[in-house]
Amino acid sequence: MVKNVHGGDRAVRLVIAALAAYFATMNDGAVQVILWVVAAIMVLTAALGFCPLYRLFGVSTCKVKK
Repeated sequence: MVKNVHGGDRAVRLVIAALAAYFATMNDGAVQVILWVVAAIMVLTAALGFCPLYRLFGVSTCKVKK
């Protein structure tokens, strides 16, 4: 996997994950499950530095090496 998620993007993903996890604890049912899944995906993509959707659409927030 080629990294396509850089530092600032990773930080935003971690904030989104924290917010999703927080709101998941306040809800129940399907909404709770969806929020936990969103949180897990955001943490995973931030930790790996790779986002499959970015790859699909040809997006990268990493700096280009010259």
